[in-house]
Amino acid sequence: MPEGPELHLASHFVNEACRGLVFGGCVEKSSVSRNPEVPFESSAYYISASARGKELRLTLSPLPGAQPSQEPMALIFHFGMSGSFQLVPSNALPPHAHLRFYTAPPGPRLALCFVDIRRFGHWDIGGEWQPGRGPCVLLEYEQFRENVLRNLEDKVFDRPICEALLDQRFFNGIGNYLRAEILYRLKIPPFEKARTVLEALKQHRPNPKLTLSQKIKAKLQNPDLLELCHSVPKEVVQLGGKGYGQEIGEEDFAAFRAWLQCYGIAGMSSLRDRHGRTIWFQGTSLIRRNPRDHSQVLRTEQRTLYPQASPLPGHEGHEEDFLSKLHPIGLRGPVSNRTQKSPQSLRKERKQGEGQTQVGLPQHPPLGMEEAPPKGASQKERVTV
Repeated sequence: MPEGPELHLASHFVNEACRGLVFGGCVEKSSVSRNPEVPFESSAYYISASARGKELRLTLSPLPGAQPSQEPMALIFHFGMSGSFQLVPSNALPPHAHLRFYTAPPGPRLALCFVDIRRFGHWDIGGEWQPGRGPCVLLEYEQFRENVLRNLEDKVFDRPICEALLDQRFFNGIGNYLRAEILYRLKIPPFEKARTVLEALKQHRPNPKLTLSQKIKAKLQNPDLLELCHSVPKEVVQLGGKGYGQEIGEEDFAAFRAWLQCYGIAGMSSLRDRHGRTIWFQGTSLIRRNPRDHSQVLRTEQRTLYPQASPLPGHEGHEEDFLSKLHPIGLRGPVSNRTQKSPQSLRKERKQGEGQTQVGLPQHPPLGMEEAPPKGASQKERVTV
């Protein structure tokens, strides 16, 4: 999924590709897109772009004297899982080009296209950044840092740090691969409580005796988590190309794949939450110090633990650490293991059982049943998958 660096690289691409080009006519939307029509028409206009966090703003600016008379229009793009911009010949549009801006004659006609294979991306007319998103980790570092440390009482910081890093109210621009790389570099366990990790930064004060150059050197040599939330995305932008991508054989992604240290790297561990997001990390286990400590790990579905749980693929041998791959199940077992009986047969069984004394219970519950939990223990617990 495109993250903050990819949106910034996309804005750089649009500005470079469209520099000196004059666009004209209507904006064309594909028939299959459910995004809004763009009511813009001009005989001559420029296109420019800027990015903030995980959003990109495209501005259409009519040239003086262009007809019909039109005010500049701005669109905010969210790339979803696979959004990107491409500049192509107008007669060779790529598949899934859901919004198209055509150059004006004379000269070869080109099209700037918003391409989105999975169609999770969308655009909004008006040009206002989405309310509720925090300052950009790339362009607004001081405001970003202040916003996080000022709001540590927010309930999102009750969650594991790996999940809190995806909350765009505070970490606007951080996504799946960035959180893995940031936590890996600092050797921070991804399932530590976010507030525990960040409170230490709030209390830290630089030595007032250090000179400015010494303070900068110290930061570069020992950056904290919030500083890496700024510098790690910046590294991706400086790589150039397109940033994150899984296309095989494309030179644009070779430098990025070589840059990765943790995300998708052989030898690293991974767990997936209920939203299908995978956290990559170094290590092989979750330390279950107290069941309540991990009752909200990755905030996955409620699941009933049972001792015969299978480990995730690739984690064989760590059964005690990875009580994962559990299926929602009630105390009576899954419906598929229960026989459906008619009301008549149930009444008949009750009559046959009247007057009988139950002399004992089986040592193990019947098939499809589970043993009752110890007194005081919760029957269900949120676990990491």
